[in-house]
Amino acid sequence: MSKNIWEFKMSNLVTKDNALIEASHKLNEIEQRLVLLAIVKAREVGDTVEQLINKELEIHASDYMNAYNVERQTAYDVLKKAVKGLYEATWGYRHTNKKGALEVRYERFTQSAVYVESEATVKFMFSYAIIPYLVELEKCFTTYEIEQIANLQSRYSMRLYEMLVQFRSTGKLKITLNELRFRLGLLETEYATMGNFKMRVLDLAVSQINENTDLKVKYTQEKKGRVITGFEFTFTQKAKTNKQEKLVTSDYVMTDKQIAIYSDKLANDIDLSKYSNEKNYNDYAKRIAKELKSSVEKRAFYKPYLEKLGFKFNYVEAVEPVPTAPKQQKAIEAPAVPAPVDIDESERQKKADEFLSKIENILKNKSLKA
Repeated sequence: MSKNIWEFKMSNLVTKDNALIEASHKLNEIEQRLVLLAIVKAREVGDTVEQLINKELEIHASDYMNAYNVERQTAYDVLKKAVKGLYEATWGYRHTNKKGALEVRYERFTQSAVYVESEATVKFMFSYAIIPYLVELEKCFTTYEIEQIANLQSRYSMRLYEMLVQFRSTGKLKITLNELRFRLGLLETEYATMGNFKMRVLDLAVSQINENTDLKVKYTQEKKGRVITGFEFTFTQKAKTNKQEKLVTSDYVMTDKQIAIYSDKLANDIDLSKYSNEKNYNDYAKRIAKELKSSVEKRAFYKPYLEKLGFKFNYVEAVEPVPTAPKQQKAIEAPAVPAPVDIDESERQKKADEFLSKIENILKNKSLKA
């Protein structure tokens, strides 16, 4: 079984060369999700063409389930179909040839595809042509969080989101109708009327992006006479997603298996070592496991450390107030407190008499001066 990709550092970031984002393809939403998982996996395998050529990537159903919040059986069912569709799919991009003519070149996404039914695992290798666009991003590239597209249910909303985040710095994308249709992989006969195109493709995509991602987008139409020739999209970043709010106001749950795995990881975390009074890591891990299972306050304490380890949180409404998670900062040693000294009763009475005598002398001197 493959290592869960969500345990990799920065594993939720997808990076694509803008030439690939501007390409044309007809992958459905399941196939696109599989590509994004593979891109995440590929970035951890290597960052050069040489490292990734002929490298077989392995994705388990649990990876898909955790990334896109679907049931186990759903993940099993879609993987087999998706990897086959991905193997048969092509992507096309426009470029100018040596004679100065505009060409559309088509390539495959993968050069091989395998589904291991007994392991609920897919394995495939990216094609030679696409690898440079994934790993050698020497020019323009776009990086976004895979979680932002996890709940998008339309292939068109996923593609439009990718196009928009290219222009996150300006919040504006201006594109011709022909170019937009090309990138969405639409044939001339598909959604040919503007009313159908807007209802089935454009408005659906915008609605899903507004509801499920970190962007708030709207568009205006560009016209030549009465004919719509293009669109201008403007968008802004939402202040906070619901998930970010829940990070502060809600508790989270962990399965017994997750507790077993992550209590061991936390026990070996150097930043947490100062909180251990145990003789060994195993005993410390047992205490952490017990605290994660029984204490909302301790779960809040361990939250930033779990986040650092790549744990994917499953939030629930808090049963009791959730304390603020501790900030990651360098611990400051408190000054040593002197141990109490045992004093017998007679010695204590002697010191009390001396103290009272001093007070009486001070008051007497003040009276004489007056």
